[in-house]
Amino acid sequence: MRFDELNLENAILDGLYAMHFEETTPIQELSIPPILEGKDIMGFAQTGSGKTAAYVLPVLNELSKGGYPSDAINAVIMSPTRELAQQIDQQIEGFSYYVPVSAVAVYGGTDGIAYSQQERGLRMGADIVIATPGRLLSHLNMGSVDLSKVSFFILDEADRMLDMGFSDDIMQIYRHLPSNCQIIMFSATMPPKIKKLAQAILKDPVEVKIAIARPPDAILQSAYICYESQKLPVLRNLFKESNPQRVIVFSSSKMKVKELAVTLRNMGFNVRAMHSDLEQAEREQVMKDFKNKHTDILVATDVVSRGIDITDISLIVNYDIPHDPEDYVHRIGRTARGTNGEGVAITFVGVDEQSRFKGIETFLGKTIYKIPIDPSFGEVPAYEPDKNRGHARGRKPGNAHGAKTARPGNRNSSHASSNERRNSRNSGR
Repeated sequence: MRFDELNLENAILDGLYAMHFEETTPIQELSIPPILEGKDIMGFAQTGSGKTAAYVLPVLNELSKGGYPSDAINAVIMSPTRELAQQIDQQIEGFSYYVPVSAVAVYGGTDGIAYSQQERGLRMGADIVIATPGRLLSHLNMGSVDLSKVSFFILDEADRMLDMGFSDDIMQIYRHLPSNCQIIMFSATMPPKIKKLAQAILKDPVEVKIAIARPPDAILQSAYICYESQKLPVLRNLFKESNPQRVIVFSSSKMKVKELAVTLRNMGFNVRAMHSDLEQAEREQVMKDFKNKHTDILVATDVVSRGIDITDISLIVNYDIPHDPEDYVHRIGRTARGTNGEGVAITFVGVDEQSRFKGIETFLGKTIYKIPIDPSFGEVPAYEPDKNRGHARGRKPGNAHGAKTARPGNRNSSHASSNERRNSRNSGR
């Protein structure tokens, strides 16, 4: 569908055409009309589906018509992280080029001057406030923000906010909103806690669900089936053979992220860690160094699996299995985003993780190629996901950290030979 087929004001369409946006994405086509009609929305869509425009455009459209107080906050967009809040703010700036709408981003990790600037913007009554929950609640407690006239309340990546422990903050903020406020909620996944939140704050919502996209064929997916103690030696050998650059290594545990980053650094690799224990300024510097290619390897929790757009990642390593198949898709989706459109994703599968990995294969509808580990490395477990549920079987190797690792030979063979690449892709067709 074209944007000009929707009931959008000319000023909004002018901005879209200036940005060369003509066709809607599925989430935009399904979400914009009911939002324009004033209905609450519960939307399920992954990062990269165009969901930001799906809620920003109709909100801008309604504000552009006038009739809203000029000295009050008219819309609040909640974001789980400062990085996403900044991205939303930038998109609003582009979409509102021909619309007299003001916006202010409010987030933590700033100095006193920035805090004062945020407070001044809130007191003056910006049309749209993009905020992280903790910082907005801080301003509410200080009495520097009035939400009594808000007409639109948007929760972006609601599942991430709940995962990060912002449930109570969100509910406290919600209690400051007027009863007639239109609420728009987007989430990439639909766990029970999201359903509970939706039931608590949404009024007869329209549900919009876009099936999560499968990874493109341009991402070569493969896996090592191994014991937990073999993961680090295999990874070390892989990096020694392939001269790692533009690599993200994902782990679900921030403690493991810290330990793995230190270990790889001691091995001589150029590596930094990214996790929620870092101060905001530290997180920004880590990401800046990685984007500017001052860091070769980024070891990270899922804090960077969504909402961060880096276009030239060559390799994604899942050091352990994510909890949900959707998280796997988000992780490996960080690669194959550049001009060459190609990328590699390698997953380490421990014995206790085999059933979860099988769930990922079922979700993808394909069998992921298993890279053989060199026999000199020691015995490896069989891939028996139906048997290996929570306990290990078979004989573990003695001193895995001191043993020889898998020897892929060169960069291409470490990811799989050319025939293996074709077999891996064709197995899913």
